[in-house]
Order: sequence, then structure tokens, then C-alpha cells
Amino acid sequence: MQVWSDYQDTNKEKFLEELKELLRIPSVSAQETHNADTAKCAEAVKQSLLKAGCDSVEICETAGHPIVFGQKFVDASLPTILTYGHYDVQPAEPLELWTNGPFDPVVIDGKIYARGACDDKGQMYMHVKALEIMNATNTLQCNVKFIIEGEEEVGSTNLGKFLEDYKEQLKADVVLVSDTSMISMEHPSIETGLRGLAYMEVEVVGPNRDLHSGVYGGAVANPITILSKMIASLHDENNHITVQGFYDKVVALTEAERVALNKAPFDLKEYTDELGIEEDWGEKGYTALERTGVRPTLELNGMWGGYIGEGAKTVLPSKANAKISMRLVPNQNSHEIAELFTAHFNKIAPNCVKVTVTEHHGGEPVVTPTDSIAYKAAEKAIATTFGKDPIPTRGGGSIPIIALFEKILGLKTVLMGFGLDNDNIHSPNEKFDVANYYKGIETIPYFHKYFAEMKK
Repeated sequence: MQVWSDYQDTNKEKFLEELKELLRIPSVSAQETHNADTAKCAEAVKQSLLKAGCDSVEICETAGHPIVFGQKFVDASLPTILTYGHYDVQPAEPLELWTNGPFDPVVIDGKIYARGACDDKGQMYMHVKALEIMNATNTLQCNVKFIIEGEEEVGSTNLGKFLEDYKEQLKADVVLVSDTSMISMEHPSIETGLRGLAYMEVEVVGPNRDLHSGVYGGAVANPITILSKMIASLHDENNHITVQGFYDKVVALTEAERVALNKAPFDLKEYTDELGIEEDWGEKGYTALERTGVRPTLELNGMWGGYIGEGAKTVLPSKANAKISMRLVPNQNSHEIAELFTAHFNKIAPNCVKVTVTEHHGGEPVVTPTDSIAYKAAEKAIATTFGKDPIPTRGGGSIPIIALFEKILGLKTVLMGFGLDNDNIHSPNEKFDVANYYKGIETIPYFHKYFAEMKK
């Protein structure tokens, strides 16, 4: 609609500057030193929703970081869209790898660089600005509710209880989420599923103190060596995960489904060149698209132990630790997988060390329907603004709360993301193309329009 385009064109710079202000707040949910920042960010989100046109916005305290809940009521006869996003961000370390400060947003070559630029402040804020546009032009055709949480990056620990407590207030027709990516601006897509997650930490303990590696080396097991061997054994020569029972509930795709999945535009050489690697790696017998979308994985996310400071210290360490994440596919359950992993890791531990396995957080895999009114509205919205129909894809990441929306609220979700796979989310120099940011703001009002029309 021309009135939407005119309003956005007039306010583009303001929309960008407001996003920068949000990105300057280091709302790192995983680090207690940033608790005050997460609270500050929640208040900033509240104020932005009120300015955009919400009738009411409240900051709901939890046992962890607060949840921002906002509402804009138009008419009881109209459908209601529940928009979900998160204002918390991943830790920015290693800081030395950032070209600019992670919380000092800068636009270079049409891309805004900052922690949270894409995941998920930039994408979440598109919905706030879309509401502003529809409200300011008196064209809002749906009632709107917002859940913007502060713990997505640490497993949405307290959101389930919030959904239970606010079940009545959260009644809606669909959940709309922009925390995913599309293939490219030339090949728009909609993710129709996400993998689940089981996130673990392991500790291997040897002697009761750090030892002199010359005096004790060769006679006492080194926990780093043992941990390295144990982790290496978690994949076989075909990069197949060796945890007993891990694949028992995985449903293999049919040949037709695999062919359809691999029709998505993908250039393996372009993929490896962009990452600076010689070749891809993964489970034998599957393509890169299959490995990152419809196959489960087990990845080492961090490992530490011993002396890593400047200079030399010939120490045989007392213990070693690692963090491990497993991405799961439909029919796998995060708690079952965590139990299988725990049993396996304890089983393969030699008697010379003691092992402790801790389950941190997880989430269940989801598949969203492609024949729903909401999905068709998203398809039509993207086709309107991009000039071509979106391609359905499967996402490799996890949003733990999506499965809970269906379980607790009985609501299906549409994953209409505008990020790109090379946006460096969770990495140094995270970015979000400004064009994608504006395109999201342009597209979201059309979703509201088409959803309302199709629901009549």
C-alpha cells in the first residue's frame, strides 16, 4: 500500500537510529554482570512499543530476566496476531575479533554491525516499526500482542511458566516470529521447521590438584587428553554420531523429500569460499543442505583446561571441561537425548578419571504447517514485496519456545525471518543488511492485511 511506503520512506533514518540505540544496550542474558543492562533493554522495548501504538505494555518479572508483554486492540471481530521476539543477545566474546565494538553499532557497505543486529533485536524491531506504520496510517487490520523476552539465548527458562500464567491474556490466532533467515534477497524463503536442542556441559577430573608435568606426566592421566579422546569418539569414520540410541527415533526423509529439499538454490563452492574452508564436512551420504536442516548433529562448542595464559607453565591439569550442543530433528526429544548422552559419556569414561555431565537447557524440534491460512498469508506478503514466491526451507537453528506455543497455547507459528545465513549470528562482527531490515518492515504489514482477509 502506498501509504505504508510513504510513511516508511519518510521515517527510514529514524527507524535505523532507533535500532542503533537498542543495539547499544549490552543485554547479554548469559552473564550476570549484564543483568542491569537486560533490565534497561526491557524498559527500552516497553517504551518503543508504547510509542508505536500499543494500548498497554507491561514488564513481567520472572525468576530470571523480564518479559515485555504489549497489546494493541482494534476490534473483537478481527483476528489476533501474537508476535514473539527476544531482546537478549549472545555474549560478544572474543572481543578482539570485532572490527568495531560489539555494542557500538556502525553501518558499513549497507550493513549494520553489532551484537544482536540480526539475532534478534533487528528482526524483532521490524515488527515494532510495522505496528507504528499501520497504527499511524490507521490501517491496522488485526489485533496485535507482543511477547519480547530476555532469555531466549539461555534457553527461555522462564517463558513456559509465563505462558501458563498468562494463558488467557495470550489468546490469539497465530504466532508470528522473525528470528530466522532466508536464502537471499534474490531467493526469498520461509522456514517451515526448526531443529531442537540439547545443550550439555561435561567435566573430566583426574588428580586432586594440578601436577608438575615432568614429575607426574606419563604416570597420571591428563584430563584434557582423556576428554579429547572421549569427544573424538562421539563421531565414527563416517561422521555418524556414536551415542547409543541417538538415531532411534529419527524418521528418514523419503527420496522425493530429499530431492525437493535440495532444489533450493545452493552453491557449495560459494559456501566454502565464503567461510574460508577447502571443503565441507559432515555425516557421510548427506548434502550440506540436509546436514544443516533435517539431520541431527553433535557439536563441541567450547573446551578448556590447564594453563592458557602468557608464557609457559608445564602443568598436568586436575580437570578439563567442554560444552556440547546437539541439534535434534522431529521425533527426537531433548530430555531423552540428554539422558542417552549422559549414559554414553559415563560409559566411555576410563577408570582413571571421574566424569560429571550437566544438562543445561534444551528445546524440541518443530515443523510448521504449509497449508494454513497464516502460512499462505506469509507467502503472499513476501511475494508482494519481493516480486516472487518464497521457497520453503528447513532451519538448522533452534527456538525452544516454538514447541511450547503449540503445547501450552495451542497456537501454530509462522517463521517469517529476514536474516541471512552469513549474518555472523553468535559470532564476532554480527551484521544485518539494512535493506533486509527495511524489507521486513515493508513486508510485515502485508502479512497482517492478508491474514485478516483470509480469516474472514
